[in-house]
Amino acid sequence: MDVIKSQQILSRPIEKVVVHPLVLLSVVDHYNRVARDSKKRVIGVLLGTSFRGVVDVTNSYAVPFEEEDKDPSIWFLDHNYHESMFSMFRRINAKEHVVGWYSTGPKLRENDLNIHGRFSDYVPTPVLVIIDVQPKELGIPTKAYYAVEEVKENATQKSQKVFNHVLSEIAAHEVEEIGVEHLLRDVKDTTVSTLATEVTGKLTALKGLDARLKEICSYLDLVIEGRLPLNHEILYHLQTPQTIWSYLTSNLPTSPLLDSDSLRRSSFLQHRISTLKNFKRTY
Repeated sequence: MDVIKSQQILSRPIEKVVVHPLVLLSVVDHYNRVARDSKKRVIGVLLGTSFRGVVDVTNSYAVPFEEEDKDPSIWFLDHNYHESMFSMFRRINAKEHVVGWYSTGPKLRENDLNIHGRFSDYVPTPVLVIIDVQPKELGIPTKAYYAVEEVKENATQKSQKVFNHVLSEIAAHEVEEIGVEHLLRDVKDTTVSTLATEVTGKLTALKGLDARLKEICSYLDLVIEGRLPLNHEILYHLQTPQTIWSYLTSNLPTSPLLDSDSLRRSSFLQHRISTLKNFKRTY
């Protein structure tokens, strides 16, 4: 029996997808208006630019979409609405083009390739960005994909489209960051008290710190073991948290709940800081 090998053919490689905060806010608003407290997902169009393998997603708009739960092959996307909306957006900003579409997933579905094929009529290599509006884990709530043609070798199977994952990140211009910051200050959940909100925010921040410190230690261990090359730029940036740590343990005022001695005795933080110090001595 012949071994089936596959080869992926892509006309225009995509290296990274950059999603702006305005797009995330628009998608969350779309989901809350249409599919909140349900298992449905919402779909919309992504606008932006593409240059040298980087897709910059700066805007978006919702599109009416329905799909059959029991039969994924049955779905409806209002193309007339999409073309009408895009025509109006072009009048506002002619530089923004259709770069793909978004889905609230929260994962790939069986009919996504068929939907993706429809957007190939508007852009040669569209991207699909799945935005998790209710993330259960810390990190970036976006996953980006583009379609490639997978050709089977030494077999009779026909070529088929498959999704290929691509790096995604959240980025914004300085003016956009200021606007989003002011907007988020006014977004409050009236069902949650201020104290609960503050505690939740601090807990989330601590979990994020824990994850980042573990990631740093894992990276340093891999470099020490010779499994990863030394990056002096990363080492330079790691000196900043060490300096802040030294300052905190020396200047933090004493309090009944937290003092500098308790910080010094923290085995969790001491282990990570000592790892960084030992690494710096090594190199």
